[in-house]
Amino acid sequence: MDHNALRPRRPRPPLRAELLVTRLAALSLAIMPFLSTAQRRAGRELGSASAVADSKQTLLCTYLSGVLLVGLIVNATLGWAWADPIAALVIAAIAVKEGRDAWRGKGCCAAPVATRPARGGQDEDGACGCSAGCS
Repeated sequence: MDHNALRPRRPRPPLRAELLVTRLAALSLAIMPFLSTAQRRAGRELGSASAVADSKQTLLCTYLSGVLLVGLIVNATLGWAWADPIAALVIAAIAVKEGRDAWRGKGCCAAPVATRPARGGQDEDGACGCSAGCS
C-alpha cells in the first residue's frame, strides 16, 4: 500500500459532475423526509402495508443521501479520496441491515381500513394500529 494514499491531497476544484451530484444529494436530503411522511400517512389512511413500507424505503433513501453528501463534501473540500469509499461502505452496511430486517419481517404495518381506529384515535387496546416503535 502506498503511504501517500493516507495523506490528504490538495483539494482541487470540483468537477461539473461532482457539483451536479452534490446538488442532487442535497435536494434529495431536503425533500425525501416530507415525501416519506406523506407516503406513510397515505398508506395508513388507505390501509396499505405496501405504501407504508415504501415510505420506510423513502426514508432510507434520505439517510443514504446524507451519507453520500458527507462523503462528497469531505472529498471535495479536504481532498480525502478515501471518504467516498468509506461513505459507500456505510451505505452498504445500512442496506444490509434494512434487507435483513425486511427478510425477518420487521417494520411498520398498516392496519386494515375496517379495523383502524378513527383518525388520531386509538383502539380499545390503546394501540394505533401499528407495530411498536413505528410512528
